[in-house]
Amino acid sequence: MPHKVLMPALSPTMTEGKLAKWVKKEGDAVKAGDVIAEIETDKATMEVEAVDEGTLAKIVIPEGTDGVKVNSLIALLLEEDEDASALGSVSTDAPKKEVPKTVTPANQPTAEASKSAPSMAVATPKQAQESGRVFASPLAKRLAKEKGIDLSSIKGSGPHGRIVKADLDGAKAGAAKPAAQQQSGGTFTPASSSINAVSLADAYGIPYSLQPNSGVRKVIARRLSESKQTVPHFYLTIDCELDALLAVRKQVNDAADGFKLSVNDFIIKATAVALKKYPAANVSWTDDNIVQYERADVSVAVASDNGLITPIITDAANKSLKQVSKEMKDLGGRAKEGKLKPHEFQGGTISVSNLGMFGIREFSAIINPPQAAILAIGAGGERAVVKNGQLTVANVMTVTASFDHRAIDGAVGAEFLQVFKGLIENPMGLLL
Repeated sequence: MPHKVLMPALSPTMTEGKLAKWVKKEGDAVKAGDVIAEIETDKATMEVEAVDEGTLAKIVIPEGTDGVKVNSLIALLLEEDEDASALGSVSTDAPKKEVPKTVTPANQPTAEASKSAPSMAVATPKQAQESGRVFASPLAKRLAKEKGIDLSSIKGSGPHGRIVKADLDGAKAGAAKPAAQQQSGGTFTPASSSINAVSLADAYGIPYSLQPNSGVRKVIARRLSESKQTVPHFYLTIDCELDALLAVRKQVNDAADGFKLSVNDFIIKATAVALKKYPAANVSWTDDNIVQYERADVSVAVASDNGLITPIITDAANKSLKQVSKEMKDLGGRAKEGKLKPHEFQGGTISVSNLGMFGIREFSAIINPPQAAILAIGAGGERAVVKNGQLTVANVMTVTASFDHRAIDGAVGAEFLQVFKGLIENPMGLLL
């Protein structure tokens, strides 16, 4: 009996994914543990390993297919003593995917429709007239409004009788008030703020192309929107002097054999140690309880081609800087390739986002729920500072923390940052 290869659930929240690539092709021999395909989930692209041995006899779902449901059949394996005739006993019909019905606001074409203007017309001129609908392009409607032209008196020359810009040449102005004035008694009302980017580009003749959003990008958009809408953010900013840290780092790197610590390694370790020293900030909010974490797991933002992903340095406070550095290099490299396993990027008790390498002096980051805090790290550089009444120069790094005010009060956030600042400015404690 052929073995069924089903679409795996590669994360607790995954309900469907994109079958990005088949590593094996039909007819290839497969051993248990062989990578046979790559799946793009709502988080990252991950490899799928075979659990049975045999021959990949039939690929049911071709690579590049999006929206493949978890546990749906994607391929069939034949055992060593089976031939292709055994495939007839298994139904390989792919489940039909329901296409949700969408409602598009009037005069706002969809992304698909905008790529081919003639195909936008779904009603005949007669149907449009019977329904009272003006059958015209967005550009024609805008020009008619500006010139006061009554479109109902214009005969369209476009596809299916659609009124286009050329049909307005020579039309008499003043036959009708602009629509906005008709609706507001002569007071101009600006166009709806809900107009989408495709409608805008069509209306004003701006050239554009459409790039489909990846599953990762869609999840990032949804989670960050939910975070800003539901989590009451507040922000605290503090300056940390880096001269002592840079000196210690240089000494360690000069004496090291085969590895180099980065400033970000010190920041990750300092964040975790600060949470251990000040656990009131190592929390999350639920409607019934404040969750108090007993371990500091630091999520570190890494940019990849698919979007932002946050690999986790678990129990970072109890790891040496060398361990932190080694893990971060490994996790960061695999994050950019989309090769992280779910447990390596799901979880974390606080996040760190460092844009200092891009020269960003300071910024505010969005909290990654259910976490209650994120540190936004700016670039370190020489600045004028006053010490003991004297003007001098020091290397300074600006850090802005975003906190969930439901779980962390202002004083708690401020005291946590004081502990963090102390560790950055006195980094010998991070080496112990």
